[in-house]
Amino acid sequence: MMTAKRASSRPRREKRVDQTLHLSGKRRGAVLKEEVWYEGGRVVKYSLAYINPRICGVDNGRVLGYDNTHEYHHRHFMGQVERVEFDGYEALVTRFEREVRALWAAQDKDENEEKRKSPRKE
Repeated sequence: MMTAKRASSRPRREKRVDQTLHLSGKRRGAVLKEEVWYEGGRVVKYSLAYINPRICGVDNGRVLGYDNTHEYHHRHFMGQVERVEFDGYEALVTRFEREVRALWAAQDKDENEEKRKSPRKE
């Protein structure tokens, strides 16, 4: 006798985004990562990370990150973790990108100031 498999009432969880971007140039060795899992059309799990071991020696080099593991939404910054409000995944991506650009701008400014302070070799 054959029995039919019972259909699950809950949509299957699937990883739809799994991107890793290895940076080059002055950010060589750094990585941007994005992983997103969906159930149906809803984001149920995510992880965004800017990893640069040259800048951050803790948390596996994660300078900045957002995820919702451990059943709550939180932000990682240089080894520190804090709870954050979640206003939707797209808003979070926008926030993450804005913060990464600000970190890079500050890093570039610091490097330029150091170059101006150091004596020039002729």
